[in-house]
Amino acid sequence: MENNNFISLQGKVEGAVEFSHSVLDEDFYKFMLNVSRLSGVVDSLPVTVSKRLLENTELNDGDRIALTGQLRSYNKYQENRTRLILTAFAKSIEEVHDEENPNNVLLNGYVCKSPTYRKTPFGREITDVIIAVNRAFNRSDYIPTICWGKNALLCRDLPVGANVLIKGRLQSREYTKRLGEDFEVRTAYEVSVGEIEEIS
Repeated sequence: MENNNFISLQGKVEGAVEFSHSVLDEDFYKFMLNVSRLSGVVDSLPVTVSKRLLENTELNDGDRIALTGQLRSYNKYQENRTRLILTAFAKSIEEVHDEENPNNVLLNGYVCKSPTYRKTPFGREITDVIIAVNRAFNRSDYIPTICWGKNALLCRDLPVGANVLIKGRLQSREYTKRLGEDFEVRTAYEVSVGEIEEIS
């Protein structure tokens, strides 16, 4: 199952490393990693890491690092509803000086909800697909993905349960949420799909 879910990121640590949570007497910490796209846009991405991994690695604001691990998801109860939270779970971290291939994701999972197809005001085609990726102990991570152009057309009619292989990158995207009379800017995290293939 280790091969079902892989992410590698290179970027700059933003801010402090903070305590996140504990599971079975193991402490986990979180921080944000700024990862540059070829276009120059910077994605600020959430990372979770075990305290054990940090024992020999001191991370400070501005450090350039490379990490490998998996994408993990969990539900967070917020504002009387449950939100799906996505994070890069680091299994290795090292200091780097150059950023090469800074953002790669590989997923092998199953369509768990009917894809949502739409067009932007400029006519660009988009399909949103949520993928369930299995991991050990009968757990699964539910990972939102977004497909563009020909990939959007390819996957808009995928049936629930279809097994797909995805290559892409993790991205952050701001959107505006209406809350009664007010509006709030939020950040969504999703995998932007570069390649998608249905596995028979």
